[in-house]
Amino acid sequence: MKRNALLATTLLALSAGALITRAADWPYWGGGPSRNMVSSETNVATSWDAGRYKGSTEEIDLATTKNVKWVAKLGSQSYGNPTVSGGKIFVGTNNESPRDEKLKGDRAVLLCLDEKTGEMIWQLAVPKLGTGKVSDWEFLGLCSSPAVEGDKVYVVTNRCEVICLDVNGQANGNQGVQDEAKYLTDKGKPPHTLGAKDADVLWRFDMREELGIFPHNITNCGPLILGNTITVTTSNGVDWTHTNIPNPKAPALCVLDKNTGKYLGEEGSGVSAKTMHSNWSSPAGGLVNGKETIIFGGGDGICYAFDPASALGGDQSVLKTLWKYDCNPPEYRMKAGKPLKYATFDGPSEVIATPVLYKNRVYVPIGQDPEHGEGIGQMACIDAITGKTLWVNKSIHRSLSTPSIINGMVFVADYSGFVHCFDSETGKLYWSFDSKSHIWGSTMVAEGKVYAGTEDGDIIILAASKVMKELGRVDMRAPIYASPVIANGTLYVGTPTHLYAIAPGAKAAQAAPQHSKAALAQMEARATQLRAEHETLASCEAHGL
Repeated sequence: MKRNALLATTLLALSAGALITRAADWPYWGGGPSRNMVSSETNVATSWDAGRYKGSTEEIDLATTKNVKWVAKLGSQSYGNPTVSGGKIFVGTNNESPRDEKLKGDRAVLLCLDEKTGEMIWQLAVPKLGTGKVSDWEFLGLCSSPAVEGDKVYVVTNRCEVICLDVNGQANGNQGVQDEAKYLTDKGKPPHTLGAKDADVLWRFDMREELGIFPHNITNCGPLILGNTITVTTSNGVDWTHTNIPNPKAPALCVLDKNTGKYLGEEGSGVSAKTMHSNWSSPAGGLVNGKETIIFGGGDGICYAFDPASALGGDQSVLKTLWKYDCNPPEYRMKAGKPLKYATFDGPSEVIATPVLYKNRVYVPIGQDPEHGEGIGQMACIDAITGKTLWVNKSIHRSLSTPSIINGMVFVADYSGFVHCFDSETGKLYWSFDSKSHIWGSTMVAEGKVYAGTEDGDIIILAASKVMKELGRVDMRAPIYASPVIANGTLYVGTPTHLYAIAPGAKAAQAAPQHSKAALAQMEARATQLRAEHETLASCEAHGL
C-alpha cells in the first residue's frame, strides 16, 4: 500500500514537471566533469537559416528561419556557454536587453529559459562591482557556464562569488538566504522587491572577501562538481598595470561544500605568484587510476593534479598536489639565457582552455587573452597518473578552446582560426583546417561531425575523421564567441545577442499563451508539494510507521 502510494506520488511529480536530469542533457560545461566536448546525440542539424531581423528591431523574424525551434534574445555581449538540464536552459549574458524594468543598468545576468520555448522562467541580474575594466569589465556580463545537479544550479558571478541557486527560482518560495532583494539592489537605486521571475539564492561564497582574490578583467569559471564538493577557479590575477599581482598568496582554485557553500580547501602550489595574467581555466575532474582527481590549468602555464580528498576544511585546507606539468616548452620561456616576455608572439602562455581528462590522460593546449593577438602554442597529452609527457605537438597556435577526444582522434581549435585533428595516442597531426577567421570557442563533436563557431559568424561543420573534409558552413550573421552545445536532439548556438535552438525539421515555436504559464507555475507548486509528501512518506517508511 505504502509502496503503491509512493510510486503514484513519484509519477504525479514527474508528470507535473519534477526535475530529473536526463541522459541527453548537457548540465555542465563540457557535458560532465571530464569536460570532453563530445555528444552522443544523433540526427543533429547540419543546415539551417538564422533568419533576418524584423525591420530595425533586434527581434529575429522566425518566419525567415529554417530548422530553428526558437530564438531567445540575450543581451549585447554573451561569452558564457549554455547548459541544459531538466527542461531548463541556463545561459549568461549582460543586461542590455533588460527583462525586468526594475532591474536596469549594467548588470551580469544569468537567464533560466524554458527548453521547449526559449521563454524566460527567471533571471539572476547581478549589479557590477564598480571597479571598471580592471576587475569587472563594463557590459561584459556573466561569463561563467553554470553547472546543474538535481534542483541546484551553481555559477560564478562577475562579483567573484560562487552562488548556488534553486533551479525553480522564486516560483516555489524563497529558500536559503533571504537577502536577495538587497543583493539585487544596485547602489543609489530604489530597493528591489522580489518577484516570481527572480532567482532564489540558496548560498553565496564571496571569494574576494573570504580569500582575498583580485580578479582580473572578469571572473570566469565553469564549476566542477565531484561528490559533495564544488571546485572553482578564482580568476585571481594582475591589476591595471598588467605587471603587479595585488595578492600573490591568494589561491587560484578553491573547493567548497556543494550543499552549504562551506570552504573546504584551496590550492597551495603558488600559482598566483607566478600568474602571467589571470586564472580563467575551468577545472576538470574524475577518476584517475580509480581515485577522484582535480585537473587544473593554471595562469602560470602549468597543469596541476590535486587530490580533492585532501580538502578537509579547518587548518588542513591546502590541497595535496599530485603532480604538475609545464605546458610551455623551455624555448617558449627562455631564449639566449634570458626570459622571454609575456604577451609577445614567441613568449610563454598560460592555460585558458579547460583540460580534458580522458582514459587516464590529460589533453590541454596553451593560450592567452585574445587581446594579446596570435602567437605560438602547444598541444600536450599528459599521463594523468604520473604527470609525465606522453606527447606534444607545436603545430597549434595559441588556443582558448577545450578539446574533443573520440575514436582515437583529438579535435581542437586555435585562436588563429585553425581546427586541428591529432592522433590521440601519438600526437601525429592528421590535418589542420583554416576557417579564415579567429576562433574563441571550442569544438563540439557529435555523430561523426565537428562543429566550431568563428568570430566572423560562421558555424563550420567538418568530418570527424582522419581525412579533412568540410561538410557544411552556416552564416549566423553575428560573431560567435561561445561554443556550440547539443542536448536532447537540439543544437544550441549563441551569438552575442541571441541564443538559437536548432533541430532538423523544426518549426519556430509560437509564444506560449499566458494561461499556460500560470498552469506551469501551478504544476511546479504541486510538484513541490508532492516531493514533500514523498519525503515524509519515505521517512515514515524508514521508521516502520
